[in-house]
Amino acid sequence: MYLDFSDAIKRLGLSTIQARYGNLFDMYERITGENAYQVPMRIYPAVHYTMGGLWVDYNLESTIPGLFVGGEANFSDHGANRLGASALMQGLADGYWVLPATVPNFLADHRPDGLTADHPAFDQVEAEVRDRTNRFLSLKGNRSPDSFHRELGKLMWEDVGMARSDESLRSALDRIPQIRDEFWQNLRVPGTVESINQNLEIAGRVADFLEFAELLSLDAWVRTESCGGHFRVESQTEEGEAQRDDENFSHVSAWEYTGDLAKPRLHKEPLEFEVVHLATRSYK
Repeated sequence: MYLDFSDAIKRLGLSTIQARYGNLFDMYERITGENAYQVPMRIYPAVHYTMGGLWVDYNLESTIPGLFVGGEANFSDHGANRLGASALMQGLADGYWVLPATVPNFLADHRPDGLTADHPAFDQVEAEVRDRTNRFLSLKGNRSPDSFHRELGKLMWEDVGMARSDESLRSALDRIPQIRDEFWQNLRVPGTVESINQNLEIAGRVADFLEFAELLSLDAWVRTESCGGHFRVESQTEEGEAQRDDENFSHVSAWEYTGDLAKPRLHKEPLEFEVVHLATRSYK
């Protein structure tokens, strides 16, 4: 494939393209000996991100019956290569169009063997859902579910985003419980449960987001290294590259709910590398 910048250069000017992509063009010329400002750049699929890639069929179902995999976690669109923005579009496509059609079809054709609606587990979950729904509808506050969603999203973007710091994560851990407390006191969900109620659906999702956001922030605060998509500003080289701490953080963090959202229990599962050993990624 060829990536031709000639139209962009005519439209924006050579200096603008150099300011935006100069480093990329310089690397390309060192590798190929070609000036991409003057001739189309040759691009081809190559191994890029390895964050995911489970096999799925056309319904996004994995080799485990009933286990569907969406977004960048599957291989369906990008495989071993991820061209710019395709992972984002894959998440949108899978979430908006594919899974809403394929998962219901699977559920319609597969009934849990030996389980009926009078099973004790069914009664328990049904009661929990009913109680939570009634709690949402009984609140007569002044804020919509969307307003809490926006506030939480802005906080996570600013304090727990691509670059996190001890200060920003502490700020998020202080603020999220406050937002959650106000959510359960000042929420207002119009409508009823007898018909389709998108406000009620959003309220349930935001309640889950608030719990997950606090755990995500805590996990990010505990991991004081920079690794993968997690960048701690305190953990970087003099040249601004991510700096791992393999001696202390070569493990998977598994958090256990203890009944108190503020006090989950951390379990560490060590990572062992026998064939491919750890090495620092460099974009130079």
